Amino acid sequence: MKTPWFVEKLHAGYSQSLSIDELLFESKTAHQELMIFRNATFGRVLTLDGIVQTTERDEFIYHEMLAHVPIFAHGSVRRVLIIGGGDGGMLREVLRHSGVEQVVQVEIDQAVIDLCTTYLPNHSAGAFDDPRVQIEIADGVEFVQATGERFDLVISDCTDPVGPGEVLFSSPFYQGCKRCLNPGGVFVAQNGVGFMQPDELVDTRGRLGPLFADQSFYTAAVPSYAGGSMAFAWASDDVRLRTVPLDQLTRRFAQAAIKTRYYTPAVHQASFALPAYLLDLLDGL
Repeated sequence: MKTPWFVEKLHAGYSQSLSIDELLFESKTAHQELMIFRNATFGRVLTLDGIVQTTERDEFIYHEMLAHVPIFAHGSVRRVLIIGGGDGGMLREVLRHSGVEQVVQVEIDQAVIDLCTTYLPNHSAGAFDDPRVQIEIADGVEFVQATGERFDLVISDCTDPVGPGEVLFSSPFYQGCKRCLNPGGVFVAQNGVGFMQPDELVDTRGRLGPLFADQSFYTAAVPSYAGGSMAFAWASDDVRLRTVPLDQLTRRFAQAAIKTRYYTPAVHQASFALPAYLLDLLDGL
């Protein structure tokens, strides 16, 4: 029998293909079409609405960089808000910091959490059972606009700006995230592959720029997010946090005693050095 292939067509005129060596789950939930399959290269793969979201093989790169960069830059994160992230990988990495006292995770689709706990258990690695965690099944935009809680760090671990994830790239969402932050807090978000999705960076800069004293991007190469390096949005009113000296990052990393596979203090610092084509794109915005 011929092996079927999953073809992701996120970008016009360009696609990537992964062999479906074993189909583990396929269903249409109340919010999105979800598929989980095994691939010989990437292990178990989760797709939503035909777009690769995470894989067992390279998820650590994405989750470590979106969690540890802001936490080590801030230096005293106690309360964290995660929007999205139903696979549990972001929650796992945040909870590795002993100084984190509470994490509120807002996920719109309970089915994603349930299915990932079953089929991608290594992503969460028991994180959903941690007593520091509060799960809210709710719309992320509505939550950040209404909650009275405040956080040192807000992480938007969202899908691409299509379907349910589109509103998580909007000005009302960013405004809500700003109101949720404690003074000197940090907002970070998945922001697409800059080479293939330059408009996303331009739009994000235009919407975050008026809200925060410092807004920029940092990058990491995640193989299953095809087309170049993944960009992460960064925003804070404390302009010092993006340029914490390497020796200070190194001390904080050593004190945390966390074993990472991608993140290092040197990678952290270097990730904010953007290539010229992105600097040219953002120049003047």
